[in-house]
Amino acid sequence: MPAVPMFHDRDPREALLEKIGSVEDLELFHTQVLVAVYIAPEKTAGGIYRPDANVEEDIYQSKIGLIIKTGDKAFKSDSKWSWPEDMGVGDWVYFRVSDGWNVTVNNSRKNVCRILEDVDIKGRIQQPGQVW
Repeated sequence: MPAVPMFHDRDPREALLEKIGSVEDLELFHTQVLVAVYIAPEKTAGGIYRPDANVEEDIYQSKIGLIIKTGDKAFKSDSKWSWPEDMGVGDWVYFRVSDGWNVTVNNSRKNVCRILEDVDIKGRIQQPGQVW
Protein backbone atom coordinates (compact mmCIF):
# COMPACT_ATOMS: atom_id res chain seq x y z
CA MET A 1 0.00 0.00 0.00
CA PRO A 2 1.58 3.31 -1.01
CA ALA A 3 2.01 6.09 1.48
CA VAL A 4 -0.57 8.89 1.42
CA PRO A 5 1.01 12.26 0.63
CA MET A 6 0.56 14.62 3.58
CA PHE A 7 0.15 18.38 3.68
CA HIS A 8 2.93 20.14 5.59
CA ASP A 9 2.56 23.87 6.12
CA ARG A 10 6.31 23.96 6.91
CA ASP A 11 9.31 21.67 6.60
CA PRO A 12 8.60 18.62 8.81
CA ARG A 13 12.25 18.39 9.92
CA GLU A 14 12.30 22.00 11.16
CA ALA A 15 8.89 21.66 12.83
CA LEU A 16 9.89 18.48 14.66
CA LEU A 17 13.21 19.89 15.86
CA GLU A 18 11.49 23.04 17.13
CA LYS A 19 8.81 21.01 18.92
CA ILE A 20 11.35 18.71 20.63
CA GLY A 21 13.65 21.52 21.74
CA SER A 22 17.21 21.14 22.94
CA VAL A 23 18.62 17.68 23.62
CA GLU A 24 22.10 19.02 24.30
CA ASP A 25 22.10 17.88 27.95
CA LEU A 26 20.77 14.41 27.13
CA GLU A 27 23.53 11.81 26.96
CA LEU A 28 23.25 8.53 25.09
CA PHE A 29 25.69 5.68 25.55
CA HIS A 30 27.39 3.35 23.12
CA THR A 31 25.28 2.53 20.04
CA GLN A 32 22.03 4.13 21.17
CA VAL A 33 20.15 6.51 18.89
CA LEU A 34 17.46 9.03 19.91
CA VAL A 35 14.82 9.35 17.23
CA ALA A 36 12.05 11.98 17.31
CA VAL A 37 8.85 10.26 16.19
CA TYR A 38 7.17 11.65 13.08
CA ILE A 39 3.49 12.29 13.64
CA ALA A 40 1.79 12.86 10.32
CA PRO A 41 -0.34 16.01 10.06
CA GLU A 42 -4.10 15.80 10.26
CA LYS A 43 -4.53 16.90 6.62
CA THR A 44 -3.44 14.98 3.54
CA ALA A 45 -2.05 16.70 0.45
CA GLY A 46 -5.42 15.99 -1.19
CA GLY A 47 -7.25 17.97 1.51
CA ILE A 48 -8.70 15.01 3.44
CA TYR A 49 -8.62 15.35 7.23
CA ARG A 50 -7.58 12.31 9.23
CA PRO A 51 -9.61 11.54 12.35
CA ASP A 52 -8.04 12.63 15.65
CA ALA A 53 -7.73 8.97 16.65
CA ASN A 54 -5.50 8.31 13.63
CA VAL A 55 -3.26 11.25 14.43
CA GLU A 56 -3.04 10.15 18.09
CA GLU A 57 -2.19 6.59 17.05
CA ASP A 58 0.97 7.85 15.32
CA ILE A 59 2.41 8.45 18.80
CA TYR A 60 2.43 4.69 19.35
CA GLN A 61 2.61 3.21 15.85
CA SER A 62 4.75 5.54 13.74
CA LYS A 63 7.65 3.75 12.06
CA ILE A 64 9.30 6.98 10.96
CA GLY A 65 11.58 9.29 12.90
CA LEU A 66 14.29 11.89 12.74
CA ILE A 67 17.65 11.12 14.34
CA ILE A 68 18.29 13.90 16.85
CA LYS A 69 21.10 12.45 19.01
CA THR A 70 23.47 9.47 18.93
CA GLY A 71 25.77 7.66 21.32
CA ASP A 72 29.49 7.86 20.69
CA LYS A 73 29.66 4.43 19.02
CA ALA A 74 26.47 4.67 16.95
CA PHE A 75 26.88 4.02 13.23
CA LYS A 76 30.53 3.08 13.56
CA SER A 77 31.14 0.20 11.19
CA ASP A 78 32.64 -3.01 12.53
CA SER A 79 33.13 -6.54 11.23
CA LYS A 80 29.39 -7.35 11.49
CA TRP A 81 27.58 -4.06 10.68
CA SER A 82 28.24 -1.19 8.34
CA TRP A 83 26.38 2.03 7.54
CA PRO A 84 26.82 4.86 5.08
CA GLU A 85 29.60 7.16 6.30
CA ASP A 86 27.24 10.13 6.49
CA MET A 87 24.55 8.35 8.56
CA GLY A 88 23.54 10.30 11.66
CA VAL A 89 21.80 13.29 13.18
CA GLY A 90 19.28 14.91 10.82
CA ASP A 91 18.45 11.73 8.89
CA TRP A 92 14.90 10.47 8.45
CA VAL A 93 14.86 6.76 9.26
CA TYR A 94 12.40 3.91 9.57
CA PHE A 95 12.33 1.12 12.11
CA ARG A 96 10.15 -1.61 13.55
CA VAL A 97 7.85 -0.05 16.16
CA SER A 98 8.49 -2.78 18.72
CA ASP A 99 12.27 -2.25 18.64
CA GLY A 100 12.22 1.18 20.24
CA TRP A 101 11.87 2.32 23.83
CA ASN A 102 9.28 5.13 23.98
CA VAL A 103 10.35 8.21 25.90
CA THR A 104 9.17 11.79 26.14
CA VAL A 105 11.68 14.60 26.00
CA ASN A 106 11.67 17.99 27.71
CA ASN A 107 8.64 17.24 29.89
CA SER A 108 6.03 17.13 27.16
CA ARG A 109 3.90 14.15 26.19
CA LYS A 110 3.83 15.50 22.64
CA ASN A 111 7.62 15.32 22.37
CA VAL A 112 7.62 11.61 21.66
CA CYS A 113 10.92 9.92 20.91
CA ARG A 114 12.26 6.41 20.74
CA ILE A 115 15.62 5.16 21.86
CA LEU A 116 16.89 2.50 19.49
CA GLU A 117 20.11 0.60 19.02
CA ASP A 118 21.73 1.63 15.75
CA VAL A 119 21.22 -1.90 14.35
CA ASP A 120 17.45 -1.56 14.88
CA ILE A 121 17.22 1.16 12.25
CA LYS A 122 16.14 -0.55 9.05
CA GLY A 123 16.86 2.22 6.57
CA ARG A 124 17.06 5.87 5.65
CA ILE A 125 14.58 7.89 3.59
CA GLN A 126 14.56 11.41 2.16
CA GLN A 127 11.06 12.41 3.32
CA PRO A 128 8.88 10.99 6.13
CA GLY A 129 6.01 10.13 3.75
CA GLN A 130 8.06 7.60 1.78
CA VAL A 131 7.30 4.71 4.16
CA TRP A 132 3.85 3.77 5.40
